Order: sequence, then C-alpha cells, then structure tokens
Amino acid sequence: MGEVIHPEEKLVEIGTDQLLTKVMELKKAGYRLSQACAAYVNEKFELSYSFAEDTTYQYTTLRVVIDTDTEVPSITDIVPPAVFYENEMKELFGVKIQMISLDYNNKFYRIEAETPLGPKPDAAAEGKEA
Repeated sequence: MGEVIHPEEKLVEIGTDQLLTKVMELKKAGYRLSQACAAYVNEKFELSYSFAEDTTYQYTTLRVVIDTDTEVPSITDIVPPAVFYENEMKELFGVKIQMISLDYNNKFYRIEAETPLGPKPDAAAEGKEA
C-alpha cells in the first residue's frame, strides 16, 4: 500500500500585476495548471488559477478579484493550455483578458446569450423599463 500524503492546499489572493510572476514561479517550481475558472460574485470577478505539484500533491490556487472593467493579462504564453480556460472566462463571464495566444473571439461555445454567467446589463441602459 502506498504512503498516505496529506497535501497542503493554499489559496493566495494576488493582484493582476502579480499574476504573470506568480504563474511563472509555480511553473518553475514544477507545478502544472490543473484548472482555472471565473465567478461573478458581489459585482466583481473572482478568477481562480489552480496549480498542482504531482510528486508532493501540493495544491496552490491563485485568486485574482477584479472589477468587471479591469483587464487581466493572459497566462497562455507561460501555460499554453490555459487558452481554453481564458476563452471560457471571456465568453461566458465577460472577463477582459489581454493577449490570449489563441482568442476564439467569443466563438468558443455555440451560445446565443452574450456573457450568460457575467453581470446582467442594466435594463435602463438598454432602454427598457424595469
């Protein structure tokens, strides 16, 4: 039977200005991107980038909390598979991601609604009565 390992799980909240540096540090330390996701919470976006280290089972999640109009740098030049996660964040939530290596320009999913999981447009701004 194998050794039971109790990995440490870390959640590190960072700013957009730290994202690329932290991703590079994790990659150089042997971590791989295991998932990235977005959530729209309290009128802000919470972006989570989770990294796993396969020999120690350590897990680190970088969390970036931003306003809906804040631009985020793409991590795809450092971690190419992030292209799919970033296109999803952009298309489903409306996250503004700069310089995705392969940008599907909101054609990643075949959906009719624009950013269905992000902020809802203000009815007044659309010229509709509430």
